[in-house]
Amino acid sequence: MSDAGLRPAIASVPAARAVSARPEVTLISCGGTIASAVKPGVGAMPSLDVGELARAVPGVAETAQLTSRPMRLIASPHMTLRDLLDLAAASRDALAAGADGVVIAQGTDTIEEIAFGLDLLCTGDAPIVVTGAMRNTSMAGADGPANLLAAVRVAASPLARGLGTLVVCNDEIHAARFVRKSHAQNPATFVSHQAGRLGWLAEADVRILVKPARRYHVAVADAAEPPAVCLWKMALGDDGRLLEHLPAAGFAGCVIEGFGGGHVTREVAAPGRIERLIDAMPVVLATRAGSGELLRATYEFAGSEMDLIRRGVFYAGALDGPKARVLLALLLMSGADREQIACAFADIEPLSA
Repeated sequence: MSDAGLRPAIASVPAARAVSARPEVTLISCGGTIASAVKPGVGAMPSLDVGELARAVPGVAETAQLTSRPMRLIASPHMTLRDLLDLAAASRDALAAGADGVVIAQGTDTIEEIAFGLDLLCTGDAPIVVTGAMRNTSMAGADGPANLLAAVRVAASPLARGLGTLVVCNDEIHAARFVRKSHAQNPATFVSHQAGRLGWLAEADVRILVKPARRYHVAVADAAEPPAVCLWKMALGDDGRLLEHLPAAGFAGCVIEGFGGGHVTREVAAPGRIERLIDAMPVVLATRAGSGELLRATYEFAGSEMDLIRRGVFYAGALDGPKARVLLALLLMSGADREQIACAFADIEPLSA
């Protein structure tokens, strides 16, 4: 088990010893596969009331007093930073109104970004749990009902308090900071390569093995205007010509997913090209590798991590490109200047005690 921001916390709540009073859990639904069914002659699309689905799942009523709050009925690729801000506000409102926990049901395509954004935006100990489904309700073995039950059980559990935003699917509990979607169809798609899962569910019991050592927050006004932030993934022979057009296209920031430990082609690193982009906007360097931490001081060639950091690119550490993009966007919405952005990326890595 990696020590990337986690500490042991072996614990569980056996169902037989659960408190008699049912916790209050608010279910916020946003569409996605979990709310989708196939209609005659067309493919699956969001069309169902997830609250009704949840109330029909055996075990949900015994676990929590569930309040349903439909919010969107969209496919998750259509979700935006505005949806993230609205979900954060709705979650805070539900908790302020007395909910013990919140479950957000949405499509899986953007769960890792939405969950990480919620973790940055929402303070407090009450659990916010994001779930979804890989198989729609018209398919054999639809996983939505089981994921809803598991998410409600985690949101209602006192052991989930203080863990930040969680992703619960396939009876596994993941920290928003580390979780990634790893497979296009498999119900076991969600993994946390950097640190491993926080825990799991065994029948009705919530098991927590480790806890995040600390959390990081960004204060953003609910009405803040989301900026355009580009995510640029390096590929073989990329000459970087489109990077020069980002300022004119209205982008306010850029995250570059570099090769390996944080490297770009010699064309992208050509004298003046990166500097012009840095002059126009904050530029963050991440790795496209999928796991591992960005290098700081190993390679010295043009376009290496040492070269780029020396020229003013911000270091994303172990954050992947999509999550670095979410953090940069929220920092820009908070009004952070370049120095504050640099400090934020330095402070969030590593998330250790």
